[in-house]
Amino acid sequence: MKTDISTSADIKTLVDAFYEKVKADEVIGYIFNDIAHVDWPKHLPRVYAFWEFLLLGKDTYQGNPMEVHQKLHQIVPLTEAHFTRWLQLFHEAVDEHFEGLVAQDAKTRSSLIVLTWKPKFV
Repeated sequence: MKTDISTSADIKTLVDAFYEKVKADEVIGYIFNDIAHVDWPKHLPRVYAFWEFLLLGKDTYQGNPMEVHQKLHQIVPLTEAHFTRWLQLFHEAVDEHFEGLVAQDAKTRSSLIVLTWKPKFV
């Protein structure tokens, strides 16, 4: 039986599962692997902190994710397909590992991020 997202370890599980999907994905993987050349040991703790802030209310995140993505967009234009695939992979990672109110909140918040950010890029 799946449990809900309730701890920092759960956030780590979610984020790690999501990015394993992203790295192997034929639609968006190249952006992370070949364009952004993501430094995973540096990037992942920032993403953990971001989702801990959003889902667990921890005061762990400092940064401006929009700024980073705008810089990336200057290198490779982010498209509707990129946003759709990001969201699909994130929701898959949530559903594969968790269920409950916070898991649903993770999917809702990720959808809101896409709805908010996409018009600035596409």
